[in-house]
Amino acid sequence: MLSSVAGRRRRQTLDVAHRLIATALALLFLLPLLWAASASLRATGVPAPREIEWIPSPIAWENYRTVFRLIELHRFVLNSLFVAALAVPLTIVVASWAGFVISQISRRWRLRLTALSVLCLMVPLTAIWLPRFILFKEAGLINQRIALVVPSLMGTSPLYVLLFTWMFLRVPREVYEAARLDGAGPYRIWAQIALPLGRPMIVAIAVLAFVHYWNSFVEPLLLIRTTDNMTVSLGLRVLHSLDRTSWPLLMTGSVLVMAPVVIVFFLAQRAFMQDAHGRSVLGE
Repeated sequence: MLSSVAGRRRRQTLDVAHRLIATALALLFLLPLLWAASASLRATGVPAPREIEWIPSPIAWENYRTVFRLIELHRFVLNSLFVAALAVPLTIVVASWAGFVISQISRRWRLRLTALSVLCLMVPLTAIWLPRFILFKEAGLINQRIALVVPSLMGTSPLYVLLFTWMFLRVPREVYEAARLDGAGPYRIWAQIALPLGRPMIVAIAVLAFVHYWNSFVEPLLLIRTTDNMTVSLGLRVLHSLDRTSWPLLMTGSVLVMAPVVIVFFLAQRAFMQDAHGRSVLGE
């Protein structure tokens, strides 16, 4: 009796400690966002404070209207949403296909393809910029928004393929074998069995892919030429080039660009919390 009470108190103490540590880490990561939001409300044309000013005085709400007058931010946002709306679903489909195939083949070939994926992750991005630019130029995709979507046809990143492979390997082999005995083909097993069981992973990779395409800067810089096709990352560069000393306006643009990412993360938070339920479904 006493040992059970002591054990329950110990678990409660550990739970409180974990929550406090998690809250402290969350606040640590939120500080840059809070500082950017605070800096975006400072009046333009005044000297920068010597210390961090969390609540500026006076509060310049007009900075948010000024940004839309200086640049076509709405057009940049629509272009980025167009790219993300096409690239994220394609990334999920292609990366999950590749991950499902790797999880179903023999162990020897699985290890080989996994090692190849890890080697691809180790290739510096700077090494593929020039070949990709030449390829897109020969294909006539320069200054086309669709060029920014093309990497999703290859799963965007080998990391996503490896994550899907790990997710599908968690499903007991007996589940796949039972589906095959019932006459299900590879596509049906992938669509009706593997993907539903990997829903938390799908949401996580969707968020990662959205952040990748939303924040992408080098690819649009290399491939996009006109203002009509620019994304939000290039829009911030345009805003900075208009007035390099107006940091409040630049912070305002940064907050507006970060807002969709924060919203997507909070919308996906429920799916992240369902991972524990997913583990119980998989029998772990």
